[in-house]
Amino acid sequence: MKRSPFTPLRPLSPGVRVALGIAFFVAFVALWAQATYGGWVRPLFLASPGSAVVAGVTLFTEYGFAFDIAVTIWRVVGGFIVAAVIAVPLGIAMGAFKPVEAFFEPFISFARYLPASAFIPLLILWAGIGETQKLAVIFIGSFFQLVLMVAVIVGATRIDLVEAAYTLGARPSGIVRRVMLPNAAPQIAETLRLVLGWAWTYVIVAELIGAQTGIGHMIMDSQRLLDTGQMIFGIVTIGVIGLVTDLLFKEANRRLFPWFQAS
Repeated sequence: MKRSPFTPLRPLSPGVRVALGIAFFVAFVALWAQATYGGWVRPLFLASPGSAVVAGVTLFTEYGFAFDIAVTIWRVVGGFIVAAVIAVPLGIAMGAFKPVEAFFEPFISFARYLPASAFIPLLILWAGIGETQKLAVIFIGSFFQLVLMVAVIVGATRIDLVEAAYTLGARPSGIVRRVMLPNAAPQIAETLRLVLGWAWTYVIVAELIGAQTGIGHMIMDSQRLLDTGQMIFGIVTIGVIGLVTDLLFKEANRRLFPWFQAS
């Protein structure tokens, strides 16, 4: 009996996945073109695909947009790495040891509901409008979410594996190192991939206020000039960089953890 491609959880071949993904982008651009070239939307409110491409070429050739891209990438990577270096070990400790969880979890649960953008005025007051302020916004936006997600993953380790390790004479540190971490590592890597995507939203918010460089700064300048073509090109650039980063992260996870099949 031939199964439908819409059978729940039935995997697709890599070629089919790529084709379907490209098909959506083609349909999206076609709808965008129809809305703009067909006169459904005025150019002041939505530039056409061709106008966005022309604006992008102008940004690169006349306004040094490549430098803005490099600065934004540096801010995202820098803030995210600082957050991950602190958050992952703390999350592992919280997931493995209940006293650590009881001590940190109430405050971290409270702090993760605080919007990172709300800290921007204070961070400007404390650190100025330089790179420290931008990195701090990304750190605040990523750190607390990452800690709790890692703690939940580590804490979900099968108890029978832990008990078997105790039976074999393992110490608590050995259980964390040889049972919990190997079990949780693939999902922690997936969590890092997801939170890196959130970091991009925080850096753009940080660059909209008090920045002199970066993609967010360019978008804000374009808004003042009512240049929707440049604004759209900047937004698309963020999406392309994020998509490439996401695919690279997925591939690295597949190579590091071949037994783990991420969705």
